[in-house]
Amino acid sequence: MAETYMLEMTGICKSFPGVQALDKAQLKVRKGTVHALCGENGAGKSTLMKCLFGIYNKDSGSIKLDGREVAFKDTKHAIQNGIAMVHQELNQVLQRSIAENIWLGQVPRTRTGLVDQKKMYRETKRIFEDLEIDIDPRRKIGTLSVSARQMVEIARAVSNNIRLLVLDEPTSSLADDEVKQLFRIINKLRERGVGIIYISHKMEEVLKIADDVTIMRDGKWITTEKAENLTLAKIINLMVGRKMDNRFPPKVNKPGEVIMSVEHLTSTYMPGCIDVSFDLRAGEILGIAGLVGSRRTELLETVFGTRRHSEGTIKVHGREIRNNTSRDALKNGFAMLTEERRASGIFGVDSVMFNSVIANVRAYRKGLFLKQQKMKEDTDWVISSMNIKTPSQKTHIKFLSGGNQQKVIIGRWLLTKPEILLMDEPTRGIDVGAKYEIYQLIGDVAKQGKAVIVVSSEMSELLGISDRIAVMSNGHLAGILDMENATQERIMELALHFI
Repeated sequence: MAETYMLEMTGICKSFPGVQALDKAQLKVRKGTVHALCGENGAGKSTLMKCLFGIYNKDSGSIKLDGREVAFKDTKHAIQNGIAMVHQELNQVLQRSIAENIWLGQVPRTRTGLVDQKKMYRETKRIFEDLEIDIDPRRKIGTLSVSARQMVEIARAVSNNIRLLVLDEPTSSLADDEVKQLFRIINKLRERGVGIIYISHKMEEVLKIADDVTIMRDGKWITTEKAENLTLAKIINLMVGRKMDNRFPPKVNKPGEVIMSVEHLTSTYMPGCIDVSFDLRAGEILGIAGLVGSRRTELLETVFGTRRHSEGTIKVHGREIRNNTSRDALKNGFAMLTEERRASGIFGVDSVMFNSVIANVRAYRKGLFLKQQKMKEDTDWVISSMNIKTPSQKTHIKFLSGGNQQKVIIGRWLLTKPEILLMDEPTRGIDVGAKYEIYQLIGDVAKQGKAVIVVSSEMSELLGISDRIAVMSNGHLAGILDMENATQERIMELALHFI
């Protein structure tokens, strides 16, 4: 008996100037199943979804929903037909309440035409109770953690009575217990007959939650298999088209003398870091572990100066420095890669060149003008040394894959010649092949004698690239482990120490 599908995308082609983004791609999703869509950054996953949602017009191919040919004009049209998507980069109105964000674009009104606040609260509460989400709908969404905001987005999708839900990197910022909660919600939706397209670079999770797996490479459909017939190694080999025997490159750096000392550092704005002290050595990769809410990011922001500190000192080469602003930090030899790449990392509507040189613009000044040739040469260096795939320097960075965007940002900061590089979730939402390249870049930076601090939610990543691992717990530094004593169990013990 032939399989029946709620969604059939076949022979999908889409090209941009100089790029064949999709080449006869296909995706077929069964009702009430979780269908994982896997591939390296640039494989065509996002482009395929944008063709589904009407963001892009496909050049050719067929899209059928429940056997009926469809061509959505835009995302609103897709939602009206029961298809919704929760993006990795959240797009929410942070100064408004959770309930208002849930009902954005479909606000209930009273008979007099006013916004029906009571109904919004009541209906949001009902959806949250159904999904077992324990958050007050009246809270401002900007006060929530990234993980909680992601749960709100899923609830918003459910409020539209969706039949097909697309989840793009849903666990990229979630701790283990939050992943379990997400999987519980996914299983509940699956039992109701909702089809779920699950896009993720975390292969272990794919094998846990997915029923079917489709793998793409270079815009082409490679295969669709039952998840039970796949292994982690097989998925990775199909994705990258080559064997990857090691997830992490060999260590090439050798930590030397202490380059920075942080003593009793406490953030001005709470919640933040509390009485944190540690040393950082030249040529060292110091990993920062901790659960969501442990204030790892807040620690980096305080060191970098985007978050002021009320107590404590930072010394570089034995001299006390004051990073009151990010400009101060740059002058003092710091650079910082932020967690939210799209929100605070890239200038999406500007070129690869602009995004490469913007942090180092003072070096290009020549009177009232800028040294165009020098900027071009430095951008060439970023593209070649970071192995960035881009049609040209003039290409808008938003058209690059997530991994290539991240490499542009790393190159940008390296142009400032920092002594201390702070990196917050540098491989978030990036495929295994691009991750390996970024690990190599981090190792090369440390090999040059620069110090690197890496915050990551993936313990395996920290264990694979770090020289030592500092563990944050509820704003406190719970301990620092050398690699001889660092295990996932020991990291978790420390992460729970102040909770």
